[in-house]
Amino acid sequence: MIYLSIDWNPNIELFKIGSFAVRYYSLMFVLAFVVGIQILKKIYKNENISMEKLDSVFIYLIVGTIVGARIGHFLFYDTRFLFEHPLEVLLPVKFDPFRFTGYQGLASHGAAIGIIIAMYFYSKKVLHKPLLWILDRIVIAVAIGAAFIRIGNLINSEIIGKPTNSDYGFIFRQLGEDFPRHPTQLYEAFSYLLLFLLFWYLYWKTDVKKKEGYLLGLFLVLLWTIRFVVEFFKEAQVADRGAWDLNTGQLLSIPMVLIGFYLMYRANRKAA
Repeated sequence: MIYLSIDWNPNIELFKIGSFAVRYYSLMFVLAFVVGIQILKKIYKNENISMEKLDSVFIYLIVGTIVGARIGHFLFYDTRFLFEHPLEVLLPVKFDPFRFTGYQGLASHGAAIGIIIAMYFYSKKVLHKPLLWILDRIVIAVAIGAAFIRIGNLINSEIIGKPTNSDYGFIFRQLGEDFPRHPTQLYEAFSYLLLFLLFWYLYWKTDVKKKEGYLLGLFLVLLWTIRFVVEFFKEAQVADRGAWDLNTGQLLSIPMVLIGFYLMYRANRKAA
């Protein structure tokens, strides 16, 4: 039943000019923000929020996501590199020799923390609403954005799954392999798409958004539970942590889930 496996060897570059290349991963990253801003635009109109305040949220989101994801990646997975090459962590280049690389290595846990910090400053300086108000709504955009990012990971043949030991799976030819692995990137991308549809429904069709912090709490519980489960099918991102009962991603997901349950409990208690 060889048809159950897919030979995966896409061209990762959208186009190239000299040594400068734009990858499909970068396109997915841009799409995540563009689609996210369109979602927020619809929400802002519904909430009678000035479109001028929407313009700046784009900058806050980009900075918070990239800085948080980059620092998080190296803090959680390669701490030594973070302190030895701090500029290469923050800039999409390598210096020895100098070349444009794009951002290779982004941690979703770091991105989550970066977005929360960025939205704190945005809510205080621009929006003038409680932090939980914007976070309850921005999770809808984050869910679909996360799906785009995982598609980018699949194109790059990174964050790969464990071998399936069967005919089912993706054969990552870019890695020089001839056996199928779990397409964990697709598992996550599809799960995040469903998450987006759920939260889109909850926002527009229910009154749950009136419970401050509830949507954020539910999002943290569901997103990081998905991540926790999918991690069982992934290869460890740090080789010497492969023997751990729970990998780094799972250990970092547990406090996120607990915080989510607390926010849901707090929101229900305040509503009552």
